[in-house]
Amino acid sequence: MEKSKKYYLFQMDTIWLSIISILLFILILLLTNFISKDLIAGSIEEIVSMNFFIFILVFFGYLFLHELLHSLAYVLYGGKFSKIIYGISLELGVLYCLCKQNIARNNILHSLMYPLFFIGIVTYVISNIFNLPVLLTLSIFNLSGCSGDIIMFMFISKLDNNIEFTEMDDPISFAIYSDKYVSKVSHFGLKYIGVKESVSRKDFTKIKISKASYVIIIILLILCLLESILV
Repeated sequence: MEKSKKYYLFQMDTIWLSIISILLFILILLLTNFISKDLIAGSIEEIVSMNFFIFILVFFGYLFLHELLHSLAYVLYGGKFSKIIYGISLELGVLYCLCKQNIARNNILHSLMYPLFFIGIVTYVISNIFNLPVLLTLSIFNLSGCSGDIIMFMFISKLDNNIEFTEMDDPISFAIYSDKYVSKVSHFGLKYIGVKESVSRKDFTKIKISKASYVIIIILLILCLLESILV
């Protein structure tokens, strides 16, 4: 008798993600220092000299671009834009893009790699060739922040082609729809939560901002205001 498909739920291990992000950041800095010490020095000088408010806008703009690239890949490879939501949960250290529908393995693999490749690897190479310190800094932060994408890519790459992927209301969780025991596949950096016949995907508010994020944003705006007054 053929085994019926079920949803195998996983959650990101945020502690491991943070550790891996820090390690990636250090490794990329060492690589950049080996390629060009002057470019590293220039990046630090540019960031220090930037207006804090401008820096915050540019930095968060780049993070939003990361999520927009995720959603672009979702749509290009078969996802529906109406099923995609964006959110900010700064208390978890994440901006996110969720695709709340079952999508093919090929779709999620492309979506996971789009930000890493286009505004990580490509922009890193461009910034080194044309000596662009700010772009280099943003590229490094983006690459080091792709730890979750990399872990998920490695995990899903191990699974069969016929699996389906979906995200729910929790920004750090996802589900694999499969007729195989996906829970038995090794998944470093992920916590296996359990298995269900169906999953809840209720909240389709296009843009969600957590309450804690509002508080953090207000604090950042106050710091920007203080900087402008003191300077």
